[in-house]
Amino acid sequence: MSLYSIIAINKSFLTRTLSVTRLYATAAVPGTLTKKKKMGKLGPIAEKKEIPVETDVKRLVNYVCGSCITKTGEDIQVKPDSEYPEWLWNLHTGKPLPLEELDPTTKQYWRRLRKMGHRRNNQLATLKKF
Repeated sequence: MSLYSIIAINKSFLTRTLSVTRLYATAAVPGTLTKKKKMGKLGPIAEKKEIPVETDVKRLVNYVCGSCITKTGEDIQVKPDSEYPEWLWNLHTGKPLPLEELDPTTKQYWRRLRKMGHRRNNQLATLKKF
């Protein structure tokens, strides 16, 4: 190995180590912290926006308030019950039915059973092994 190759290796090693060590710490630039707003633990505090709430009773009864998301346009007007499909009034909106009340031939039953099995296996996996 020649002297030139040893010097070249040392030079490349030094430049690599110097460039890596330069990334560890940077000097603080004076005056940069005073220009920014004071930040909390989660970042700068943003002002909360007031959202207008509809208080007109006639409008609340006759329109679906908030259904029009564009700036221009009208909210959807509520129709009489006879114009809506019959299945809409038979939808289950309460708590989920227990597994015993579901029909075993439906996809919903088997998804619920699979979900319960996953929960049981995960619970058993967290227990201490003796």
